[in-house]
Amino acid sequence: MPRRNEVEAGSLKYVYMLQSEATPERYYVGSTFDLKKRFAEHNRGESPHTRKHIPWKLVTYVAFSDSDKANRFERYLKTSSGRTFAKRHF
Repeated sequence: MPRRNEVEAGSLKYVYMLQSEATPERYYVGSTFDLKKRFAEHNRGESPHTRKHIPWKLVTYVAFSDSDKANRFERYLKTSSGRTFAKRHF
């Protein structure tokens, strides 16, 4: 039986980073279970947090089988040290 924080079999939770093509110094970090759908939503302007800076390009993503680990990694990337890490490695 899967642990409570594990994603259902066959599913992964993605933590992703976007960069605005219109404003290249703008980045966005998010998470989702359906990366293709969520990326399309960002570029259609369906997210109030990213609408002003479309179009977006996908810089990187990491797939997690453990939802709690994905959530922690997303929160980390949104911190000052996480942004520094991302700039250095992505």
